[in-house]
Amino acid sequence: MPKPIVALVGRPNVGKSTLFNRLAGERLAIVDDTPGTTRDRIFAEAEWNGIPFDIVDTGGIDPTYGGKSPLSVGSADFIEQIREQALVAVHEAEAVLFLTDGAEGVTPADREVAEILRRYQKTVDDPSTAPSLAPSLRSGHGSGLRLRAGKRWPPIFLVVNKCESANRRDQAIQFYE
Repeated sequence: MPKPIVALVGRPNVGKSTLFNRLAGERLAIVDDTPGTTRDRIFAEAEWNGIPFDIVDTGGIDPTYGGKSPLSVGSADFIEQIREQALVAVHEAEAVLFLTDGAEGVTPADREVAEILRRYQKTVDDPSTAPSLAPSLRSGHGSGLRLRAGKRWPPIFLVVNKCESANRRDQAIQFYE
């Protein structure tokens, strides 16, 4: 029986690769302060409280469009492909962890990524109407792509990262607006 898949998604530099490495139990993903370091999906086996699952690290979803400066300047030429790979991971997952950075608070990019996930969630049941953000889903391409028609959408859990101190815990309420 295949293990459930958990996808890590969010904007660039919120700690997806750090969490991935922690859950995998070894350093498989490169962790760097430079946004856009992770570009492709990275897979590993993980276990939490005795439950085995596969974890997928994704590149940061950069909501840049319409001439805005990209969040991940070094990856500016690959923004759409990175976003597409992240959405394929979401599509294949049984659960999604949407990471945000508690130290920075809710940013406009976090809100845009949340909206991308909401839009995508509404259209994924019919792949012919999938958003233009993920053309490979419309055409049926993608590693192990399973259409979710007639199936429940995977739950998306908000993970507020980098808020270890007590004074940051008080700021967490802004993530539930």
